[in-house]
Amino acid sequence: MMETGRNNRISPTGVDWITVLIYILLVLTGWVSIYAAVYDESHASLFDLSQSYGKQVIWIGVSFFIAVSILLIDDKYWHILAWPLYWASILLLLGTAVFGVEVNGNKAWYEIGSVRMQPVEFVKIAAALVLARVMSSYSFHIHQLKSVFSVVFLIGLPMLIIIIVQKDTGSALVFGSFLLMLYREGFNSWIYVALLLMILLFIFSFYLDPLTLLIGMTALAVLAEGILNGRWKNKAIYLAAVALGAFGLFFGLRLAGKEIAPDHALLISVGASLIFVALYAYRQRLQNIFLILLMFVGALLYTETIDYVFDDVLQPHQQERILELLGIQSDLQGAGYNVNQSKIAIGSGGIFGKGFLNGTQTKYDFVPEQSTDFIFCTIGEEWGFAGSAVVVLLFVVLILRLIAMGERQQEAFGRIYCYCVAGIILFHLIVNIGMTIGLMPVIGIPLPFISYGGSSMVAFTILLFIAVKLDSSKKNHITRI
Repeated sequence: MMETGRNNRISPTGVDWITVLIYILLVLTGWVSIYAAVYDESHASLFDLSQSYGKQVIWIGVSFFIAVSILLIDDKYWHILAWPLYWASILLLLGTAVFGVEVNGNKAWYEIGSVRMQPVEFVKIAAALVLARVMSSYSFHIHQLKSVFSVVFLIGLPMLIIIIVQKDTGSALVFGSFLLMLYREGFNSWIYVALLLMILLFIFSFYLDPLTLLIGMTALAVLAEGILNGRWKNKAIYLAAVALGAFGLFFGLRLAGKEIAPDHALLISVGASLIFVALYAYRQRLQNIFLILLMFVGALLYTETIDYVFDDVLQPHQQERILELLGIQSDLQGAGYNVNQSKIAIGSGGIFGKGFLNGTQTKYDFVPEQSTDFIFCTIGEEWGFAGSAVVVLLFVVLILRLIAMGERQQEAFGRIYCYCVAGIILFHLIVNIGMTIGLMPVIGIPLPFISYGGSSMVAFTILLFIAVKLDSSKKNHITRI
């Protein structure tokens, strides 16, 4: 009689050893980079436990032990533990309000003796698991409103707690990385268009008046509708009608000598645009008309909330960093100091770098947080463009392998989880490296496997090796007679 079962031993043919090798290379790269970033001639040993690089060795050892343990555990337990881990992580987040310690202005850490733990790093794992559990159930349908609300709740709850309780907007934004997984699972593409437009509205609100923003919103919404539905070629008339209607009514009333308050003029202009949109959509039978109209109304309301978000939600140092990034203000001795020094360090590395332990910006501590958030500038200065490109390439290959793992999963749970992991690592990679070269605001998130920190190292190891285990379990079936 033939029967199949799971083999939970570590099989050489089951584990994706290329992914494991990339993980080891990134971890070793991080360890050496931390050593270079805080090098002290009086503590030259890589294993000096009084230094950051010595402490990191301990966390690397703990992470390796955890990685092997995960590969030995039956993957069915991750299905079972998804909900308990999620709610436990939520309690840990809430607990920082009472038992947490403040580090760099954020009360987001627990401290036990000399060991600190940042719960948000582990919430990502729990959120990925519970999303995989919920979205792989038979009752879940991505296009049903009830299912969408459940996903929004599961992602939004930790985000709100992190923003309100811990005052850490940067860490909360990481949960936006689940959008990659949602896109793969068939989430409505219009949501991504709306999010993109919200980001653009936020950025350009620092440069343009509300009316110009909304007219631009019209053009972008229409172009998006045309591209998504393959009807973009006939949109020129549509765009011209909306633009002429809005501007015509606005300036027409002005020329007629009518005294209109700016807010009223804005509403009238938007109203005129909505009429043109509705008439054109009715004649062309556009299926997404209600979404376009909703975007207009949403944009109108959103422009009124931008000032509130910027002034009351973001912390003062975050406001300064955004203004610095957008070029609205320049303070190289204040908010822009870290990024400016980081760019100098990376630029001075040239093609092949200055060599190990020869980075002057690194050696003389010109870049703050250079072993944690700004670890990439150490790589750039000492290893140059070539070394930096190799590190980025390792990350890209790792992300692509995670996506491949997801695609070859036989169950939705494994596919969803692997895409969650890929999204989280991709978000950290883009934002962390982006902020070191001045393309992203400084929001204080680590570079996976490379930045100094026990919470980050252990959490990313768990996150990755659960995916490796799910992939291994898919392959490891035994046949018995």
